[in-house]
Amino acid sequence: MVKPVIVGAHYGFRDWLLQRITAVVMALYTLVFAVCALMMPDGSFESWRGVFSGGFMKFATFLFFMSLFFHAWIGVRDIFMDYIKPTGIRLTLHSVVALLLIGYAGWAAQILWRL
Repeated sequence: MVKPVIVGAHYGFRDWLLQRITAVVMALYTLVFAVCALMMPDGSFESWRGVFSGGFMKFATFLFFMSLFFHAWIGVRDIFMDYIKPTGIRLTLHSVVALLLIGYAGWAAQILWRL
């Protein structure tokens, strides 16, 4: 006899909500970035450097990337949980993706604060 797994009433709600919040953050950043790009006098390196010289744009860009990575983590994790049945393979894929996203976050921080 198989016993059913009983979960709480809000199972998965937190991830659903966080994915929506990260999507809103990414959409707002895209609008801010588009306005900044359209208001630049030219597309020179110095103009772009001026946009990112202030702390606000660096922070907003880093927040965008953190939202992107977290959004991707939730989506990829759910895909792996749904379609990769062998536990060892799924754990390996989860670990690889998590390490890659952490590395990308460090790389983004290095790039942003090196300017």
